[in-house]
Amino acid sequence: MKKTALILTLSLFSYFAFCQTENKTDFNFGFEKISKKGQLPDNWINLGTKDYKLKVDSIEKHSGEKSLSIELIGTNIDKSFGACGYSIPAIYKGNQIELRAYMKLQNVENGQVGLMLRIDGPNGSLKFDNMMEKNIHGTSDWTSYSIVLPLPENAKKIFIGPILQGIGKLWIDDVQLLIDGEDIGKAKLKEQKKADIDKEFDKGSNITISNLTPAKIEDLAILGKVWGFLKYYHPVIAKGDYNWDYELFRILPKVLESQSYKERNEILSKWILSLGEVTIETHDKIEDSAIKITPDFSWINNSKFGEELTKQLLAIRDAKRGNENYYLGFVQGVGNPQFNNERSYNNVLPNPDAGYRLLSLYRYWNVIQYLYPYKNLFKENWNDVLTEFLPKFINTTGELDYKLTVLALIARIHDTHANIWGNDETLQAYKGANYAPINVKFIENQAIVTGFIKTKSGNAPELQKGDIIVRVNNKSLDKIIQEKLSITPASNYSTQLRDIARDLLRTNDSVLNITYKRGNSIFPLTLKCYSPKNINVYENYYKKDTCFKFITPEIGYVYPGTIKNKYLPKIISEVQKAKGLIIDLRCYPSEFIVFSLGEYLMPDSISFAKFSNTSLNTPGLFTYTKALTVGKSNKEYFKGKVIILVNETTQSQAEYTTMALRVAPNATVVGSTTAGADGNVSQFTLPGGINTMISGIGVYYPDGKETQRIGMIPDIVIKPTIKGIKQDRDELLEKAIELINKK
Repeated sequence: MKKTALILTLSLFSYFAFCQTENKTDFNFGFEKISKKGQLPDNWINLGTKDYKLKVDSIEKHSGEKSLSIELIGTNIDKSFGACGYSIPAIYKGNQIELRAYMKLQNVENGQVGLMLRIDGPNGSLKFDNMMEKNIHGTSDWTSYSIVLPLPENAKKIFIGPILQGIGKLWIDDVQLLIDGEDIGKAKLKEQKKADIDKEFDKGSNITISNLTPAKIEDLAILGKVWGFLKYYHPVIAKGDYNWDYELFRILPKVLESQSYKERNEILSKWILSLGEVTIETHDKIEDSAIKITPDFSWINNSKFGEELTKQLLAIRDAKRGNENYYLGFVQGVGNPQFNNERSYNNVLPNPDAGYRLLSLYRYWNVIQYLYPYKNLFKENWNDVLTEFLPKFINTTGELDYKLTVLALIARIHDTHANIWGNDETLQAYKGANYAPINVKFIENQAIVTGFIKTKSGNAPELQKGDIIVRVNNKSLDKIIQEKLSITPASNYSTQLRDIARDLLRTNDSVLNITYKRGNSIFPLTLKCYSPKNINVYENYYKKDTCFKFITPEIGYVYPGTIKNKYLPKIISEVQKAKGLIIDLRCYPSEFIVFSLGEYLMPDSISFAKFSNTSLNTPGLFTYTKALTVGKSNKEYFKGKVIILVNETTQSQAEYTTMALRVAPNATVVGSTTAGADGNVSQFTLPGGINTMISGIGVYYPDGKETQRIGMIPDIVIKPTIKGIKQDRDELLEKAIELINKK
């Protein structure tokens, strides 16, 4: 299946996740129920592109009165597909789920058909299969097809449907879902937690906040800290006995109405008392050398808390906690946090009310407070950030204002992994729906034209490579940068500029007016802009050639952006006697090659990294893991020079790969500061359907030196120049060749 179609399928499933049927036994798997004439069968949704038509067919069917057909009616098949989807909550007990259906094919070519089965957890896909590897095509009569996947315990949603990619026509009928071989209508239900049953505030918190005095801001800051502390530390909440979001909405009015800090303390103390007593446990002492970050409990000793409230909070800090938490888990074998049961509330709250906006701030602030491995790098007091953003979240007006405020909060942790992710329509409209067909990068601190994007008209703009953009719609570049920095989350300044450049020439109009400089002359220019439907704005971000080639007879070149592990033995065999190997990590590796490639470059195993992570027992306490090694005993390792190319696009797995491969003998890292966001990511949601993530584990060199924000520091710093762009040169690659040829 084309990669574009697969990505679109997955993103559409994200939308469709919130349109699930509420009826748990009466499924419309035979396409018989149609409430509105001319529409799709009830609970089925069109997930495909406009080049495909979905239709109920009462003539061609496997059984019953109807089937569903998908047929190509347009001409664009490269980036199109037809698909239909159905969603149900994953509330069933079992270890295995099977999707069965009958499909009939007519002249399916230049593509294939399949069934789709996807299982989502709290933060995205857990299991997925769409049968594309089976390459089902051609013409065939009704045939039974099946997909079987494990059913994870933390599954939240199940998505099913058919897909057609290519020309031809597909019919589907008699869909079945089975749990451990039993029809889903007869499957046993999971035992629901009390937190799952609480639905009181599903349509709104009913909270309004006015007259926000400094004293009330202090009350709300204290409430946010206590609420988050209890969420991650109180054993009763960990059991799922409370919908902690809705408990916030129950306590908020009382805190807002309190007339003094003593009254506020009494409210909080009674609230904690209602949760029940805790059992104190003595925890084993951890060696200081193993500790990276200690949790911040300094706020508990606030002199205004009084003896009773302070005593309660300290008891909860020292309480005995179990091995499970309704709201929190950790990825097995890695240790980055999994945020379980964090509802996104995007089905009824695209523009959350004041209570939900506070919940958003509290949820994010406490995730960072207790579960962020790089909190030690903050140059400002995280407690002050909570106080600063309280009036901002409370006073936002409208969906865009709310989301820009969330972006500004996310930007304060300086993590390139952290952003609002997904195709958020509100933010996309804010940035501009249309694109000028120009690629821009900041080089020598100026916005430089580095390339062009093909358009259907084929007319190239009057610009040339190396031209300097100085104004956009009569606004100077300096002013644009200053406006965008506070809402451009990234680990370092160079990566912020990378992201600002990508959106620099966007608009909601059909044209964009710019001023550019060439030589000593300045010119105005009106650029025609295009919808992403008409141009591929990412076409120049990815190389399309082979992942391996010889630049010269003695120098090999590897591009991990399109590599597969199965290619490595042949690549190394061909390059074994070469003088040097260039590994271009100015990309995101298509497969994980740290250890598979490393074993060919090392004479023995070598330490290259260690991690830090936290635990359910003491959230916020981050301890080091043992150092990891790469390579193995290998007398036939590659003995030539290894040059690793990096820049601001080298991010996350690419940075980790750089860390590992740079310990090879004769390895040299060439380029500029990388994105500074290493380690596995942890995803979670905020009210209003906001999807975000953080770097979930700390990644360090074996001696404990930081990588976050700093990135991979090159051994030799080389940056592109304006002169090099004009001459269409790759100056990093030239330096790599020079180093290999140098005796």
